[in-house]
Parts: sequence; structure tokens; C-alpha cells
Amino acid sequence: MNAKVKGYMLGAIAAATYGMNPLFALPLYKAGMDPDSVLFFRYLFAIPVLGIMLKARGRNFKLCRRDLVPLVVLGFLVAFSSLALFQSYNYMEAGIASTLLFVYPIMVALIMSLLFKEKLTLQTVLCIMLALGGIGLLYQTGSGATLNTVGVLLVMGSALSYAIYIVGVNRPRLKDIATLKLTFYVLLFGVSLFLIRVDFGRSLHIANDWYLWGNLIALAIFPTAISFLCTTQAIQYIGSTPTAILGALEPLTAVFFGVTIFGEVLTPRLGCGIVMIILAVTLIIAGSNVTTYLIRFRKLFPRLPLKKKNG
Repeated sequence: MNAKVKGYMLGAIAAATYGMNPLFALPLYKAGMDPDSVLFFRYLFAIPVLGIMLKARGRNFKLCRRDLVPLVVLGFLVAFSSLALFQSYNYMEAGIASTLLFVYPIMVALIMSLLFKEKLTLQTVLCIMLALGGIGLLYQTGSGATLNTVGVLLVMGSALSYAIYIVGVNRPRLKDIATLKLTFYVLLFGVSLFLIRVDFGRSLHIANDWYLWGNLIALAIFPTAISFLCTTQAIQYIGSTPTAILGALEPLTAVFFGVTIFGEVLTPRLGCGIVMIILAVTLIIAGSNVTTYLIRFRKLFPRLPLKKKNG
């Protein structure tokens, strides 16, 4: 398996697992926990998992002094993105918030184009527009109800922070750091934000039932440890923009669990939106091979020579 295929697979896994946030977070909210407490435990439980993986692979925890500041910045970006997203769940349905979060690929593409002169191809623009059109179909209410402004602003802040993180991870200065170590320190520095917000434990809400601790552990493993590991490695294989666009699978995951777990109805409009998003992701993965496939398809139907009319 070549690096490009690995990158696309890791990007898809990262997006799908990150879309599991509402699945594990909403029962915790229902039990009375607040976003700060949920995220504190989410990060706290993920850090030892990554630490054990680091030691199992025989890697050390040493950092160069010059890498410290960038990793602290990335940690706070990731933590703020998580906090803004989880707080938005209090203002709108989690599925809608997860869907709106998908504006971050546009932000990534624009940042890479404006700041780092990455060429914004027509195919990339069309795929983004196609995916956004599909997302619009997923959660455009039939009654025309407007979304909560505070909730929308929180999601936009979350998307921008995540976009800057994705771009930052792809910078040459951090590419030499092993993926596991980078993710470990990003989460380690990120948890400090929640430690401050829960007043160093004095305002921390503790889960009362054993199954809620299962939710917290699942949050730490799937949308945190696995998702951030796969995101970081996918960026190193295929770059920031394709990894971000593969994030289309995040709202698909939210829709899947909404239908199967929370009893949401799968309407024709919802199905059409899903197809549009899958098509956009497929086109991005195919990349430059699309033209090759179209040429091969065209060769199946060669032109027949035109017969000259007898004068």
C-alpha cells in the first residue's frame, strides 16, 4: 500500500471517528455534566493511552526546546476547537453542529492558498462546493427555522481553530516529530485549558454511573486518540487540504448515529445530501486519476469512421 492510499484511509478514519463526538457526549450532558468537565476527562484519559503507545513503540518523550512553543499553540488550538464545538451542542442539535463544522476544509484551502501559495485547483473548489451543497441538504429545515446565532458562532470558531491546527501540523518544523509524540504533547498541553476552566478540579462534575465512565473512555479513544493520530499522519502523507476535505465523513457519521441511535428519519433530501458528500470525497480521493479513468471509458466507445457520400 503506497503512502497516498494510506493517507486517504487514515483521513477517512480520522473524520469518521471524530464524528462520534455527539454519540458519547450527549448522554453525559443528559446526566448533568458540563462541556468543560466532559472535555477534561476526554483529554485526561487519552493522554495515558498515547503514552503507553509511545513506550510500546520504543519512542522517548524528549522534545527540542524550539518545538515547545509550536506544540503549546497547537494544543490550545485543538482544545479551543473542542470546547467551542461541545458548547455549541447546548444551542443547537449536535448533528447540525457537526455538519456546520465542515466549513473548515474551505478555511484550510483558503489559508493554504493565501499564506502558502498552494494552488487551489478547479477540482478542489468544485468538490468543496459539492460537499457543502450536500451538507445544506442534510440540515436545511423544512420550516425554514433559523439557527441560533451563538451556536453558529461557536461552531465557526471551532472550525477556524481546527483549520489552523491542520495547517500548522503540516509545517516543516513539526514534520520531523513522530506522529504519536506530536499528538501526545498536543493533548497534554490542551488539557491544561480545561484544567483552568474547571478551577483545578473545584468545579469539576463527576460521572455518577459506571456506564457514563464508559462514554468518557470512548470519547478519549475514538474521537480523540484515534482521530488526532490519524489526522496528523494523514496530513503528513497527503497534505492539509485533502485531509480536511475528507472531513465530509464527519457529518455522515453524525447522520448515521442520528438515524440508528436517536431515531431521526432518513428523508429523500437527507439521502441526496449523503450521495453528494460521498461523491465529493470520491472525486478528491481519485484526484488526477479522474481524467485517466474518463479517457479509458471514452476508449471503450471509439469513433466510427464516417463514410463518404458518393457524388
